[in-house]
Amino acid sequence: MKTFEYTITDELGIHARPAGMLVKEASKFASKIMIASPKKEVDAKRIMGVMSMGAKKGDTVKLTIEGTDEAEAAASLEKFLQDNL
Repeated sequence: MKTFEYTITDELGIHARPAGMLVKEASKFASKIMIASPKKEVDAKRIMGVMSMGAKKGDTVKLTIEGTDEAEAAASLEKFLQDNL
């Protein structure tokens, strides 16, 4: 299992466009990917779940990745967050 944390820097937090992009990126992997905000934890492959977290600028989210391609998924998602959120 791989885990990492990321602090949101986007002014609008995780809003519709980056949430959709995050789900699309997470869906490329077979591993189970969960994302947790200070308020709740959801499946990173479900758009409604990701948007319902209400993650704002300054919030720290924690991703937990477990499965056969977890190392590749963790590296890809960490880069995605740095580039987009």
